[in-house]
Amino acid sequence: MGFCFCLSSGGSTDRNQIYEINDYGQENAVLYSEQLEVPQDFGSVSSLAGGKGFNQDAAILHMGYGTEEGALCGVFDGHGERGELVSKIVRNQLPSLLLGHMNNHSVTRDWKLICETTCLAMDKRILKLKNTVDCSSSGTAAVFAVKHGNQVMVANLGDSRAIMIGTSENGETEVIQLTSDLKPSVLSEAERIRKRNGRVLALEAEPHILRVWLPHENRPGLAMSRAFGDFVLKSYGVIATPEVSTHQITSRDQFLLLASDGVWDVLSNEEVAKVVMNSANEAGAANAVTEAVANAWRQKYPTAKVDDITVVCLSVNKRHVPQPRI
Repeated sequence: MGFCFCLSSGGSTDRNQIYEINDYGQENAVLYSEQLEVPQDFGSVSSLAGGKGFNQDAAILHMGYGTEEGALCGVFDGHGERGELVSKIVRNQLPSLLLGHMNNHSVTRDWKLICETTCLAMDKRILKLKNTVDCSSSGTAAVFAVKHGNQVMVANLGDSRAIMIGTSENGETEVIQLTSDLKPSVLSEAERIRKRNGRVLALEAEPHILRVWLPHENRPGLAMSRAFGDFVLKSYGVIATPEVSTHQITSRDQFLLLASDGVWDVLSNEEVAKVVMNSANEAGAANAVTEAVANAWRQKYPTAKVDDITVVCLSVNKRHVPQPRI
C-alpha cells in the first residue's frame, strides 16, 4: 500500500538548481535531503494511486531546505488530461523558484509576497510549455509549507490541505487546520469567478460539487477555484494566487501534515491526526495515513473509484543535527 521513496543527493549539487529538471518519469513521492543520509526519523512522504488511471499526485519533503534545519513540504494534486505531468513539473521546479524569492526577500521575509511572486512565476513557466504540454484544461492544486526556525509558512492553491497536529494542555490530540479548501463553493471564490463571467454550477449527477465553467460552453468543469495551469479559465476568475498563512511552532506542536483531497474526502482532520499519533514512528506516519485512507474509501464508497492519496508528514519539534557532506 503506497510507498515512501527516498532520494538522497550526491556530490555538491547547487540546491538552487537541483529541481531544474524535466524528467516526467520520476516517482510521485520524493524525500530529499542535503545530508549524506536521508533522516527518515524526521518525516515521511507517501503516495498511493487511486482507481482512475495514472497517479496524478506528486509530493516532496526536502530536509535542509534553505537552512540546515529548514524543511520544505509540498503536495501537488494534478487534474485533467495532463495532470500527472503538471503536478511533477511544479514539484520539480517550484522549490528552486521559491528559494530564489526567499533569498531576494531575506531581510523583510514577507511570506505573502514571496509566495505570490513564486506561484505567478511558476504559472508562467507552465504556460511557456504549451507547445509540448497542453495545460489549457489541465493543472494542479498545490499546498506547500516551509519550516524556517520556529515558524511555518503555508501557501495553498485549491483543495489540498495542511494541518498541525499536537497535544493540548491535558495531553489530548489537538489539530489546527492551517489552510482553507479553495473551491467554487466558497462564497468569496464564487463571487470572484462570476465577476469575471465564469459560471459556477453543479452537475445534476453531483449536486453537492460546484464546478467552474466557461461563459458559453459546458467545459471544463473545474472543481476548485485556484490552481496552476487551467489556462482556459484564467480569464474567468480561476487564479494562481495562493492563500498564505504563518504558524508559530509551540512546544505542543508535533507534526505538520499536508495531504491531497483524496485524504480529506473520507477522513476528518481529527481522524488523520489519530492515525499519525498512533503510528510506530515518523518514518511510517505518511504510509499509515495512506493505508487508513484507502481502507476508508473501500468502506464508505465500495463502488466508487478511489482517488489518488498523497501525504507528507514532518516532525516539527525534533532537533535536526545535520551531518555535513564530505
